[in-house]
Amino acid sequence: VQLQASGGGLVQSGGSLRLSCVASGRARDPYTVSWFRQAPGKEREFVAAINWAGDETFYSDSAQGRFTISRDNTKTAVFLQMHSLKTEDTAVYSCAGRLGRLDPTVNNYDFWGPGTQVTVSS
Repeated sequence: VQLQASGGGLVQSGGSLRLSCVASGRARDPYTVSWFRQAPGKEREFVAAINWAGDETFYSDSAQGRFTISRDNTKTAVFLQMHSLKTEDTAVYSCAGRLGRLDPTVNNYDFWGPGTQVTVSS
């Protein structure tokens, strides 16, 4: 499976963006998808995760209440709706998949896609 993130851009503080992660190829088993982000000079960090069925989600403290992760019924796309964006949300956002349950650990993911830049201006 290959993943491709899109939807990033420049937005003012307090604004919203919707990121998409589209999968190509066919996975042998159901997989969890998560969003991660990496700001300049910082380590990659977990943002949000969703299971295969789309009925279980998990968020980082910084994303909780502002971001919503969702999955379409075809299981080929995962979305990250971001509201009330802050300058500290500026980062490259990537989606990743793992053959297992929700997990916020970067190294536990099996496949990744290129990221999309999100820049929040003050």
